[in-house]
Amino acid sequence: MQQHFLSVADLTRAEAEALLERAASLKAEWRAGGTGLHAQWPLRGKTLALVFEKPSLRTRVAFEAGMTQLGGNGSYLSANDIDMGGRESVPDVARNLSRWVQAIAARVFKHGTVETLARHANIPIINALSDREHPCQALADCLTLREQFGHLQGLRLAYMGDGNNVCHSLMLLGGILGVSVSVACPPDYRPDAEILAHAQHLAAASGATIQVTANPIEAARGANAIYTDVWTSMGQEHEAARRRPVFQPYQVNAALMAQADANVRFMHCLPVHREEEVTTEIIDGPQSVVFDQAENRLHVQKALILTLLGL
Repeated sequence: MQQHFLSVADLTRAEAEALLERAASLKAEWRAGGTGLHAQWPLRGKTLALVFEKPSLRTRVAFEAGMTQLGGNGSYLSANDIDMGGRESVPDVARNLSRWVQAIAARVFKHGTVETLARHANIPIINALSDREHPCQALADCLTLREQFGHLQGLRLAYMGDGNNVCHSLMLLGGILGVSVSVACPPDYRPDAEILAHAQHLAAASGATIQVTANPIEAARGANAIYTDVWTSMGQEHEAARRRPVFQPYQVNAALMAQADANVRFMHCLPVHREEEVTTEIIDGPQSVVFDQAENRLHVQKALILTLLGL
């Protein structure tokens, strides 16, 4: 792997598959009582700095718990602690942290911030979310799909709603791993054109297809999994009233799920707004694997840290 993990597209197919395999192994070990590598505490004496401009449940706890389970430590630094770009420049934050910790996981508003950290740090930088991508989430999603179906190649994923950072990472990783992704979104909320083109290029090599449509039924037809996210992301709260009627046709409900494969799974990166992007009966029903996705954040992030540190 490269020194940093800023984008799903930083991975080759072999690297992505190796990460998923390692995450699956770590998950099995942990469920067996912390045996194997966990018992060796490979991260003893090592610290991961969690530089978070945005609040978090899954990302923060999964990184902190993962470090603890492997013998290391997570040091949480909120916007109030650092104020990157205000009290202290991003390059200086990177240079200082490089002297104290072994890696940085950064959850930021602008993707340029993680790129700047990477340029000025001499330790691995992990993109724990930016406005461009959410790569750790996509890894957890693909581990979940692999668990549910036993394979990834040839699966079909339908994504409903905003063509946002989660959508971007799903398209890219789907393209790498042979998962076809159909994105259904309003015309004014399509995914980034450059990222879409890159995902389609990757998919051409893996045998998958990546496509975008305004028709949710077209995207859902025959899908193995239907995925959605909130219609209004953090920092966009002022747009909520305007977005709600635009995205209403893309709500995941029983009628839309009926268009998919009989064995379809429902996916969501959480947090969820029940009765907005998805009905309660779907997210709390037997087709939902949202908490498997959440659990798998822990295991893929452990695999990622170990791999980036060469352990």
